[in-house]
Amino acid sequence: MKMMTRTAGAQGELRRQAQVVRALGSEFVAAILEAGDRQLQHAPQTAAVINGWPDDPSSAALAMRFNAALHALARRGNDARLSALYQREHDDFDGALAGALAAHDAFIVRWMREPTQTNEVARAAGFAAALMGLRVSTGMPVELVEVGSSCGLNLNLARYRYEFGSIIGGDPASPVRIAPQWRGTLPVAAPIEVVAAEGVDLNPLDATNPASRERLLAFVWADQPRRIERLKAALRIARTHPPALTRGDATLWLPERLALPQDDGVCRVVFHSMVIQYLGASNRAAVTEAIAAAGARATDRRPLAWLSFEWTPGRERVALAMTCWPSGEHRVLATCHPYGEWFDWHG
Repeated sequence: MKMMTRTAGAQGELRRQAQVVRALGSEFVAAILEAGDRQLQHAPQTAAVINGWPDDPSSAALAMRFNAALHALARRGNDARLSALYQREHDDFDGALAGALAAHDAFIVRWMREPTQTNEVARAAGFAAALMGLRVSTGMPVELVEVGSSCGLNLNLARYRYEFGSIIGGDPASPVRIAPQWRGTLPVAAPIEVVAAEGVDLNPLDATNPASRERLLAFVWADQPRRIERLKAALRIARTHPPALTRGDATLWLPERLALPQDDGVCRVVFHSMVIQYLGASNRAAVTEAIAAAGARATDRRPLAWLSFEWTPGRERVALAMTCWPSGEHRVLATCHPYGEWFDWHG
């Protein structure tokens, strides 16, 4: 097949995301993206997908799909030189990427056409802190309803151990230990009691499926072994305590789910993390309207809370926000690292 010349579109996206990734502390992934940019002419199909992407490539996490495809190849051992690079046996990024792109162009394209899967459980620390606050303010256990659940690992958030400075939350004996850098005021100490948890995803992953587990692990940055081990532990919990997941469109599922009867004395909590960016404007509006309609039906004995861990509209920062009904009060609880490594808590 004839080689394709690099274009500014592909070059710009991979290089721009390399700068973002480096600022977030991953020098290895940044180097992968930069070498991928320089060697992209060896993968004409992949270059065509990147250059011809119909939507905003940043919102679609296109560079992260590219990186995950290469990580998946390295983990599988399908390309010896690439695997050796990931195992730090050499540092010839350009040589390894040139060979992998030429040999596995079709695989990378297939991978990139599938949605991202970053079921990062460290983000649950923000939700856990918010739920402890809700327990104090309402005195009620919670029912969790998640949009964009992926593998549903955050539906098991009550089964994880959280360390917020001197405050311990969740299950103290859990093998999943989440201890983010915590700035600002500490959350209040309170139980996280979940009476029901259910989520929806267009393509939910099954924690019992080895291919699904490998897909999730490939999206974790290769130079962050602590995240990889934490994900493996969360997947083991999910195999023992399978999350309740529905395959479907959230814009159709959510209104029906929120219309179901809510027990007296239980706070219903809708939450999502890094999902809104993948929805079109009309679907974002539909999700917001469904939650607001449910909020209008909320009472003091059947309250509703909405927790959102998402990029701000201009992608300047990631914010954890909460709206509570029946009051309708809205607050930004924290500014956050995209993968939950730190939280600047506003309270």
